[in-house]
Amino acid sequence: MKSPSSQFDSKLFTYQIIKDNSIKKDQYCFVIAIKEDCSIVAVGCYNQIKIYEFKLGMIKQIQTLYQHNNEVFTLNFMKKSNQLISGDSGGSILIWSSHDNCQWNCSQIIKEHSHYINCLILNNNEDLFISSSSDNTIKFWIKQNEWTCQQTITDHTSYVFQLCLNEQQDKVISCGQDNRILVIEYSEQSKMWIVIQNIKVDQQGYRLCFINDDLFTFQPRYGNMMHVYEMNSVSKQFTKTKNITINQGTDYWQLFSQQFIKEKQILVNKHKQCVNLIRKTENNGFNVEQSIQFNTLSIFGQLSNDGQYLITWDDQSKEIQIREYQPL
Repeated sequence: MKSPSSQFDSKLFTYQIIKDNSIKKDQYCFVIAIKEDCSIVAVGCYNQIKIYEFKLGMIKQIQTLYQHNNEVFTLNFMKKSNQLISGDSGGSILIWSSHDNCQWNCSQIIKEHSHYINCLILNNNEDLFISSSSDNTIKFWIKQNEWTCQQTITDHTSYVFQLCLNEQQDKVISCGQDNRILVIEYSEQSKMWIVIQNIKVDQQGYRLCFINDDLFTFQPRYGNMMHVYEMNSVSKQFTKTKNITINQGTDYWQLFSQQFIKEKQILVNKHKQCVNLIRKTENNGFNVEQSIQFNTLSIFGQLSNDGQYLITWDDQSKEIQIREYQPL
């Protein structure tokens, strides 16, 4: 049986738009979330959340959620509890609950960040979520009766953009406007998250992503390179080991996180006006297999967890577009 890393080495692919299934949306849609089983899609349309039923590549709106006062920037479905977490540009985080996927109701409002929620991630057990903000902080939240802030990391000196948890769930990486990447590790001894490495980078980046426990990618805001960082087996420190050439340009938006689909060994990396679909190969190599040109900097979206669907909104087409994975 082939390992996942070799299984997809020679498998070429493309993401093909599903024709006649785009939905016109003039309002900015800053974030899209696809439920684990691909049954529901949530879209942040300015300060509203549109809930869509998703079947066989077709979406149909079933509800609009109106509780946010500011633009919705983050959306995360929870697999186990049938909840949805949303974060906005005012710093509010809302928890939504549903019993049947049809009717979502707000069950908790959290106001502890004072600026944009730029990224929010959940651990696999879904008993912890982590948020990053333009108030320069990273907050760790645990579930008691309600979600409560357990810890705040203040080591970034400016806006904090993307976060990512590793496979073992014991390390978090973050990137910020302060030209820093932080590596934060959970200490079993103190039961706290500790910054164990503070990496100075040449320029700020909006996106980064663990590929495995020893490897992550980082997208600087300027230029045409994506950087690869690997952990040194002796020092246990991450260092930059290679550059991957992608499209040239300067990015503007911190939203639309990098995402790695282990099952297909595909990394999605938005940079400037392109969404790059990058295949991981043997020996920690990366090949850009497809670069989708949108002719605008304002592109937001997500890959489904199985890598089957790419759903985006951009301000050129002003459409929610669905693309499907096609092996070549």
